[in-house]
Amino acid sequence: MTRTKKQRNTADLLVECLEEEGVHYIFGIPGEENLSIMNALERSKIEFITVRHEQGAAFMADVYGRLTGKAGVCMATLGPGATNLITGVADADCDGAPLVAISGQVGTDKMHITAHQYLDLRSMFEPITRRAYTVVRPDTMAEITRLAFKYAEREKPGATFIDLPVNISHMPVADTERPMQRKAILPETALQSQIEAAAAMISYAKNPVILAGSSAIRNHASEMLTKFAETLKVPVINTMMAKGVIPFDNPYSLWTVGIPMEDYQTKVLERASLVIAIGYDIIEYAPAKWHLSQADIIHIDTMPADINKNYEPAVEVVGDITDSLSRILEKAARLQKPTYALDIRRRMVEEHESYASDLSFPVKPQKALIDCRRVMGEDDIVISDVGANKVWIARHYNCYKPNTCIISNGFATMGIAVPGAIAAKLVHPNKKVLAITGDAGFMMNCQEFETAYRLGTNFVTLIFNDCSYGLIKWKQDMQFGHHAYVDFTNPDFVKFAESVGAIGYRIEKTEDLLPTMEEAFAQDRPVIIDCPVDYGENMKLTEHLKELMPNL
Repeated sequence: MTRTKKQRNTADLLVECLEEEGVHYIFGIPGEENLSIMNALERSKIEFITVRHEQGAAFMADVYGRLTGKAGVCMATLGPGATNLITGVADADCDGAPLVAISGQVGTDKMHITAHQYLDLRSMFEPITRRAYTVVRPDTMAEITRLAFKYAEREKPGATFIDLPVNISHMPVADTERPMQRKAILPETALQSQIEAAAAMISYAKNPVILAGSSAIRNHASEMLTKFAETLKVPVINTMMAKGVIPFDNPYSLWTVGIPMEDYQTKVLERASLVIAIGYDIIEYAPAKWHLSQADIIHIDTMPADINKNYEPAVEVVGDITDSLSRILEKAARLQKPTYALDIRRRMVEEHESYASDLSFPVKPQKALIDCRRVMGEDDIVISDVGANKVWIARHYNCYKPNTCIISNGFATMGIAVPGAIAAKLVHPNKKVLAITGDAGFMMNCQEFETAYRLGTNFVTLIFNDCSYGLIKWKQDMQFGHHAYVDFTNPDFVKFAESVGAIGYRIEKTEDLLPTMEEAFAQDRPVIIDCPVDYGENMKLTEHLKELMPNL
């Protein structure tokens, strides 16, 4: 008896489209309403990464997209599976990470009635994505997939969503239905009048400062930005999401702005007569927090400036960032060194290095991050969770290169570090990957450590352990002089690591942290390091900056 050839269906076509888009991984959880897709994936070169929670899948796709520039893909079933994706999808959309989310759905024949696990997912995802689609005809599958990737990967990138009803996924497609081809889009170039206006303003500005944002990294403008700053002698301040856009040891690098209080960088911005915003997105650090003077603004990016009453550029240079900087550099000239900014930098470096030999215990966050920098190579990757640890990482973990410190600071989402580290290790298997997280952030997606072990992703997770929601405690103490409802207990993190096949260490004296991290990175399995941290430094920093700022 001869077996008849299986008729291609919509799910098969979707997987063919994903292959055409160059998808390597899909992060997700199988469910009843996406079984046809799972069946098609079994015959595909795409690797499906089974996770333990859909939020973890979305975070993995998020960080994958940010590191590669290609849309990360996550998938869930209908109802609660799809809603579990929402936080990670929103994070990618706010942070400018390309991501395509796919979910199953009830059949179109049930959408008009009360149906088990039915939600109008398209309406739910529309506010947190660039585009959201429901597939209602098999012959639209290829167009919808191409649209989803086009809008996810355009400038500025973000998230898109595809909702595939179960009955549509089973329907046959014609032999003529094929994936649509990807089209490379060349970046636009800025108008010459914009270039000349920007060059003139920069040449005559008394105290210009560069504020570099994530788009400068996304558009590979780091090298030209560094040359631009050095040639024109303009100091550079970067946002949290642009760490490494200029090497931190470059004499014109003034490190990172964005912690919840006035710092060295805000004083430099206060004194600026001109802020050159390169690849800056207002979602990264609100203009009201740094545009405190009457400084003029030049906006240099691939897209026009967003509308904000505290961010009204005098000149907008819209086009490929590297090309724009190169052309401005041909026409601009400056001889004067930024004496004030260079003096600020010396003070910053002195303060930073003063913690290098501090062996007090629990470990000060500043010292922990100095030790992290010592063990990590210039190309290695830190994934920061959100919480008090993020503030300290922004301030004290310095970077040589772009995309070596990933911080969520658009949506600023707790729980991203561990799933994000899994994605980073899949993208860069030969680099050290370090997830730095608070104990609260770790517990939000700790289940993905089983995924990490199963995949053989041997990254290290450093937990800043203070048995508290440390950032909220810090803000309560600043605002009210006391705190409440923020303390909790933790499991034994060493035993937790061992229970999922990983390795666990506990730091019991500060001088053990550096050799423990070195040993951890020599392991062939994922590792957890439980590090008690002295978050008494939080309020000490607040008081230190309060006293220091008026005197700068």
